[in-house]
Amino acid sequence: MKLTINEQVHELNAPDEMPILWALRDVLGMTGTKFGCGKSLCGACTVMLDGNPIRSCVTPVKAAENKSITTIEAISEQKTGQAIQNAWIENNVPQCGYCQSGQIVSATALLNANPQPNDEDINNAMSGNICRCGTYNRIRDAIKQAANKLEADHEG
Repeated sequence: MKLTINEQVHELNAPDEMPILWALRDVLGMTGTKFGCGKSLCGACTVMLDGNPIRSCVTPVKAAENKSITTIEAISEQKTGQAIQNAWIENNVPQCGYCQSGQIVSATALLNANPQPNDEDINNAMSGNICRCGTYNRIRDAIKQAANKLEADHEG
């Protein structure tokens, strides 16, 4: 099977039902995407599939055939991802850091789809991403800051 991950085609010898998470981590050695709960409840394993955030711990690789997977490893190559990552740092979002790859992927997908989200939009988009450290207010502030930076860059 061939998977397009971060704009590169990878040949994969894995069962169709293998979760994308394990294909990324164990087969391809891409360990930025984290394992959390294994039941699509925490969001630590979030990647984008054709630009939409999905939980890679429960999505089989077969579902990714002829689609594009974007992982945390490629987020910094996107303008939106760069803005999110910079805002994360400036707002001191990470504490333990474990959920951050999933949080950043979800936030990037949100701003790609909705460049100026309000609080409700942010809460809805990020609701499946759990942060044990409780940095939700800083996450929301960072998303707003990144959105404003991207808008200012676009206008300037």
